[in-house]
Amino acid sequence: MSATTAQAVPEAPRRPSVWRMLLRDPAAAVSGLFVALILFAAAFAPWLAPKDPYATDLMAIMQPPSAEYWFGTDGQGRDILSRMLHGLQVTLFMGLAALIAGGALGALIGFAAAYYKRIDGLLMRFMDMLLSFPAILFGLALAAIFGPGLTSVIIALAVATVPLMARIVRGSALVVMGQDYIEAARAIGMNDARLVWRHLAPNCLSPIFVFATLRLGQVILLGSALSFLGLGAQPPTAELGAMAAQGRNFLFIAPHISVIPSVGIFVIVLAFNVLGDALRDALDPRLRI
Repeated sequence: MSATTAQAVPEAPRRPSVWRMLLRDPAAAVSGLFVALILFAAAFAPWLAPKDPYATDLMAIMQPPSAEYWFGTDGQGRDILSRMLHGLQVTLFMGLAALIAGGALGALIGFAAAYYKRIDGLLMRFMDMLLSFPAILFGLALAAIFGPGLTSVIIALAVATVPLMARIVRGSALVVMGQDYIEAARAIGMNDARLVWRHLAPNCLSPIFVFATLRLGQVILLGSALSFLGLGAQPPTAELGAMAAQGRNFLFIAPHISVIPSVGIFVIVLAFNVLGDALRDALDPRLRI
């Protein structure tokens, strides 16, 4: 008998999970905590708000931050903290609604462009045309047609999101379409809808999820800018961009009215952007070693 002994094949190093990679990154962990706190505050705003966000108190106009009013009061004596908590609901709803509507339509267009080569050029040229129009221009046009309001802003932001999502999805889908298992699925007679649903879409989820996280911060910033211009939520509705606009006439005597909502917008956008960058790194197979 041979005296040689079989050598153990070394195991490939185990890749850390996405959650572990996020927790190892201090910036990702802090941004994730901030996102969780923002979502919690928006969900439970009616119970967390210390006062009625729409109740005016003419004896407490433009009060600075104090023990009674943590964030001070605005030009009508309304508690800014309570209005910010309720404004989070409106701001996040605006961003999520625009992202879901525009992202879903853009994903469909991206999959169609990658799968059906005959309409690829036509769809992508139409997306390029949409990319040439900024979201603020869409908002102005829709406000002129339908009047200012939250619906006009959501439609404008959704339309601005469609071409970006379509390009991301098309690029990812083209890579997946070149894999052997796609050809195998076609060879066994799998129809187009089932192939896209079972094989193409699941393998494109990572870049879609990363883009959606990054895009949400951008959509919130654009929506707040449109509300600042008076095209979004109308008074007395509490919305962070509109709250910042309401205090611009008092910047020299009560700067907290505009500064505090503006800082809130900054923190929200920064948290989603940092979390999106961390997700992109965690979901990249080349970095998960």
